[in-house]
Amino acid sequence: MRAIQLCFASLASLAPVAVVTSEEVLAKLRGTAGGSEPNPPTWPDTVRVFDPSDDDIQSVLDAAYATNGGHDPAYNGQFSDARYAFMFKPGSYDVDVPVGYYTHIIGLGDSPDDVVFNGPKGVYVDAGSYDSSPAGDCLSNFWRAAEGFSMQGQTYEWWSGGAGMLWAVSQAAPLRRVKVDNTLNLYQYVSGDAAGFSSGGYMANVEVGGSIVSGSQQQWFARNSKFGEWSNGVWNQVFVGSIGAPASHCGLDGGSPYTTVDETPSVAEKPFIIIDSTSGEYSLVTPALKTGSVGTEFDNANAKIIPFSDVYVASADSDDAASINAKLNAGLHVVLSPGIYELDAPIEVKTEGQVLLGLGYATLVSSNGNAVVTVGDVDNVRLAGFLMQAGPTTSDALLVWGTDAGYAGDADAPGLMSDVFARVGGPDEVEVSTDVMVHLRAGNVMIDNTWLWRADHSATGGVYDGANPVKNGLVVDGDDVTTYGLAVEHTLEDLTVWNGEGGQVFFYQSELPYDVDQASWGDKDFVGYRVSSDVQTHDAYGVGVYTYVGPSSKPSASRSTCAGGAPATFGDSQQHPLSITHTPRLPRWHLRYFRDYNVSSATGIAAPAALEPSFVNPLAVHLNGYGSLAHVINDKGNATSDAGETAYVCP
Repeated sequence: MRAIQLCFASLASLAPVAVVTSEEVLAKLRGTAGGSEPNPPTWPDTVRVFDPSDDDIQSVLDAAYATNGGHDPAYNGQFSDARYAFMFKPGSYDVDVPVGYYTHIIGLGDSPDDVVFNGPKGVYVDAGSYDSSPAGDCLSNFWRAAEGFSMQGQTYEWWSGGAGMLWAVSQAAPLRRVKVDNTLNLYQYVSGDAAGFSSGGYMANVEVGGSIVSGSQQQWFARNSKFGEWSNGVWNQVFVGSIGAPASHCGLDGGSPYTTVDETPSVAEKPFIIIDSTSGEYSLVTPALKTGSVGTEFDNANAKIIPFSDVYVASADSDDAASINAKLNAGLHVVLSPGIYELDAPIEVKTEGQVLLGLGYATLVSSNGNAVVTVGDVDNVRLAGFLMQAGPTTSDALLVWGTDAGYAGDADAPGLMSDVFARVGGPDEVEVSTDVMVHLRAGNVMIDNTWLWRADHSATGGVYDGANPVKNGLVVDGDDVTTYGLAVEHTLEDLTVWNGEGGQVFFYQSELPYDVDQASWGDKDFVGYRVSSDVQTHDAYGVGVYTYVGPSSKPSASRSTCAGGAPATFGDSQQHPLSITHTPRLPRWHLRYFRDYNVSSATGIAAPAALEPSFVNPLAVHLNGYGSLAHVINDKGNATSDAGETAYVCP
C-alpha cells in the first residue's frame, strides 16, 4: 500500500481561534447522537490544519507546490504520488496559496466568509507551461480543488490589467463554495499575441463580485453561481441556475457559444467539513436536496450536520477495503484522507444516507480486477472527492452503482456523485485496463462533475495503439439519471452509453480516441455519445464531441507539449480579442502534431431521431489532423474535417 508521508506539525500544536457559529448549527452539532470515533479526529500527515496564528503556512504550501506544481519543469508533479489536503480554520490569512496537482484547499468555516485569503495572489492556479506556443499552456492542469473560502483584495497583476483570482485549469479541477470580491480569470496570458490554451472546467456555488473572464477556455460549466458578467469562451460554455449568465447563443456566428438554463432542476451540493473553533470538534455537512434553484447557497440551515464521532477517517498507510468496509457496515460515514489506496476488493456503500468523502484526491487503485467502489440499492448515498484508477488486471468497472435488479431509486432522496473522477493509464509503467469506468445500474442518481479519462499521455510518454484499453467511460442503465458537468475522453468504443429513460445532461465534453484506425472505430460506428434506440425521453444541453485524429508519427510527447511544434498562426476569424492592456488574441483551436491514423466517422452523437429536438446546441469540433466527422448528431449538422472547424446544430 502506497502513501506519501509529510512531516507536518501536530494538530495539538495549533492554537484555536474564535469564530461565530449560528446557534442552529451549534444545536445540531451538540444534538446529533454519536459513535465513538475521536473528535477532533487524528489526521494523518497528509493533512495539515492551519490556524491564522501559524508562522509556517507559506513555507509548507510552497514546499508542497515544489513537489506537485509549477511550470519549471512543465506540469511538475502531474503523476506524482504525493497527496495533500490543507485545511484552514476560520480567520484571515495573508498568504498566497498555489494549488498544484493532487492538492485540496479547504476552508473549515460554516460559510465562505469565515475563511478569508487576502494575500496579493491568494488561492491560485497558474499555467503549467510557460514554454508552450502560445505561452501559458494550461491543457494539463488537472486534479486539484479548492472550496470554502473568500478571496478579498487580490492586487497581483498576472498580466497588465489581469488582477484578481487566477484559476487557470482544465478538467478535474473544481471550484466550490467560494466568494471572490473582484475578477475571476479562468485562463492565463503570459506573452505574445495569444493567451495559453485551457480546457476546463467546472464551478458551483461560487459568487464573484466582478466579472468572470473565460478567455481561452475551450469549454466551461457553471452551476448555481452568481457573478457580475461573463466574457469570452471558445466552443461551449454552459450555465445552469446561475445569476449573471449571458443569454443563450448557439454557435460562433454573431456571438459566443453559450447555453443557459435558468434553473437547476434538482441537486444537492457536495458534502464538506467544518470546525467549531471553540471546542475543536469537526462536523461533516451534508447539504439538503434543492429543486428549481438559482444562485448560491451558503446557508446550511437545512443541511444534515454529522459530528466526527460518527465519521471514520481512513488512512492509506493503514487501511484497506476490509477495514474501511467494517466501518461502513457499522453505520459510520468515511472520510478518505489523502493517499493512494491499493484495493483488492471494492469499498461497499450499503447504508442509506451514507457519505464517502475523499480529501486531497485520495486515489483508489484496483489491484485485483475489482471495482474500487460499489453502491447497493439504497437511497441518498453521497460519494465525493476521490480519484479512481484502473489496475493491471481488467475490471468490469471501477464504480458500480446498484445491483442487477435495476433499483429505481428515489427522486426525493437521490444518490449523488460530486467530484468523482477516473483514469485508465497516466502514472502507470505497466498496462492497465477496465471495461467501463462508471456503470450506473440504479435510477435517480446524480453526477455533479466528473472526468472519465483514458490517458492520451502518461509518465513515460504518449499512449498508442489501444494501450490501457477501456471500452466506455460511462454506462447508464438506470432511469432518471442527471449529470451536471460530464466529461469523457479517449475510450476505445462509445464514450458514453445511455440506456435509461428520463436522462438529463447539462454539459458534455468529449474527445474521441487518438490512436484508433478506420477498422477499429469508423467502420464500427462508434460515437462520442450514444442514447440507445429504445429510449423515449432524454434531454441534453451543450453536448460537444471533439475529433482529433492525425498524422501517423509517434514521438514520445505528452499532452502538455502537444502545442510545441511550429508556432500557431491565426487569421482574424480564429482570434478573439480581450479588453485588457496586452490585448492577447485567443485562438479558437489548438494544434497537435503527432496522432496516428486517418479515420472518418459518420456522427459524433447517436440518438433516436425523435430525440434530436431534445439536444440543445450540440456541437462538433475537429481539433487537428486527418480524418473527419460527417455530422454532429445522427445525420444533422455539417461535416468537420479541417483543423479548428466547428459545427453546431442550432434551433
